[in-house]
Amino acid sequence: AGCRWGVQSTWVHRAGVQSARCRGAGHGGAGSDGAGGHKTHGRSILGAQTGSPQPLPPSRPPTLEAEMEKDPNYLQEAAKGLAGDRLGAEGTEAQLDDFVGAQSDYNEEEEEQKYFRRKRLGIVKNVVAASLAGMLTYGVYLGLLQMQLILHYDETYREVKYSNIQLEDIDRKVLMGINVTPIAALLYTPVLIRNYWERYYTLVPSAVAIGVAIVPLWASMGNYIMRMAQKYYEYVNYKEDHVQEQQRPPRGACNTYIIVFQTVFYACFHLSFVCAQMPMLFFLNNYLYQLNHTLYNIKHCGTLSHGTLSGFNTTVLQSLPRSVNLIIVESALMAAAFLAMLTVLVLCGSAYQPMEEIDLRSIGWGNIFQLPFKHMRDYRLRHLFPLFIYSGFEELFVCTGFSLNYGVCALGLEKLAYLLMAYGFSASLCSSLALSMLRLRRQIPLLAGAFIHAALLVTLFCWAPQPRLVVQAPLLYTIAVLWGTGSALNKTSISILLGMLYEDKERQDFIFTIYHWWQALAIFTVYLWSELPMKAKLSIMLATLAVATGAYLWMEHKLAQHVAYRLPRIPRPRLRMHGYCYLEEDDSDETGSERRPTESASRDELPEDENQLG
Repeated sequence: AGCRWGVQSTWVHRAGVQSARCRGAGHGGAGSDGAGGHKTHGRSILGAQTGSPQPLPPSRPPTLEAEMEKDPNYLQEAAKGLAGDRLGAEGTEAQLDDFVGAQSDYNEEEEEQKYFRRKRLGIVKNVVAASLAGMLTYGVYLGLLQMQLILHYDETYREVKYSNIQLEDIDRKVLMGINVTPIAALLYTPVLIRNYWERYYTLVPSAVAIGVAIVPLWASMGNYIMRMAQKYYEYVNYKEDHVQEQQRPPRGACNTYIIVFQTVFYACFHLSFVCAQMPMLFFLNNYLYQLNHTLYNIKHCGTLSHGTLSGFNTTVLQSLPRSVNLIIVESALMAAAFLAMLTVLVLCGSAYQPMEEIDLRSIGWGNIFQLPFKHMRDYRLRHLFPLFIYSGFEELFVCTGFSLNYGVCALGLEKLAYLLMAYGFSASLCSSLALSMLRLRRQIPLLAGAFIHAALLVTLFCWAPQPRLVVQAPLLYTIAVLWGTGSALNKTSISILLGMLYEDKERQDFIFTIYHWWQALAIFTVYLWSELPMKAKLSIMLATLAVATGAYLWMEHKLAQHVAYRLPRIPRPRLRMHGYCYLEEDDSDETGSERRPTESASRDELPEDENQLG
């Protein structure tokens, strides 16, 4: 409502000059209308006439006409001020909307897609980094071991460098330490020791440490690649309900990513056999005698040989390498190992969320030690044991039996690096053949690898190459390449198969531990039979391959018949609450100590496993 002074113009009210009227209302004081104002003024005058003490009358508020008389532009200025106030308020509101409101060009779905695309690229980066780190680690290990064994085999090197230290005896104990200690790999954690000094108290403990670390290293690698495949599936299908609710995906949903990621890992891993030959190729070959000297006393090769290259000359170095040069080579290898460690620390992301890690560790140490053995009651895993054992047999046989009794015996020690490089390159390239599982049945690549190795074992059983005959090189390189093809199909298919059969993240570390434990046990067996005739070694390997193939086919048959398998229960995590614990339902301030008596019974219960049958 407008302020009612004595004279009020209607056009002023219509113009909306609120500032003039509100200023008039302020001057009007308690009397809000014109009559009230006049009455108050009348009483003041009457009091003055009677002579009674009265307060001074308030000054009459200026009228609109008086203001216009003083300033003819008064109305224009008032209108400009009001318009400015309105524009200022609108500008402030617009700035606030720009700051906290929704952006006109913001696309929530597009930003979400970009976020999960970055997550998927991070998973690919993790897989590649872990694969390259594993390649460097195993390549350094094989390169150092091979160079040490060749140097210590030379009789002159032993006498000049270490006189009575008996390095030949130490080397046997080193190999014993490397091959025996993985048998106890279910009960320890990795321990790494770095040394440059060739002494009894450093070589043998270092060999034990390497053996201690082998099984946990490769088991954790297999588990890590599996988790990356599962997380990649979650980032691809982030809109699915089971992913958002953190439930188990449908069975077989991750198989595509398991196949691809395991193929990438083994393609990099088999290159470690190539990296391991760099010290010999660029350093040690410059000091070796030619084949006419080293193979002078060799009478039989291949299937007619006994032990490990019997009759090989005990002097293989025509000149001794300087200690400074040895330290430089070993330092370069240690730098490569350090680079592998940094690659894992810097580039590889975690496989589990923090709460997932707590849940996996909090089931109790006793259960952690028992669960690998309890999983062996599953007939699927038992039927794969012969396949695990043959995988260990063939890996060590190609590095010792074939490369020495066939390759070195015919071509000389200076060609050892080239044979193993042919094997490594072939295995790396042929690992990609496992991608055929994306279109074919999963049995086909594994059976193809077994068939290739069976044919090669029969060929090696019937063939005895002639000593010091270089013209046999094409056939030997062909066998090395084909053996690498079979090895690639064998190892890649086994890891993929385990990932398909055991998709629960709570079981993967136990399953891969069992796999690499049996593989290490087989490698130890190959070390024990090193003095057997070659025909006996080949016969054992061929029989093991036949049993492994039959057991695997029988397992697939039982799965096709839906035969129930037995899985151990995974205990519920036993988490101890400290301090305040907020519940999801009512956000209680009840402490863990107050809640523990009522929940202790439920925590000790073992949940039913959904995948358990029988």
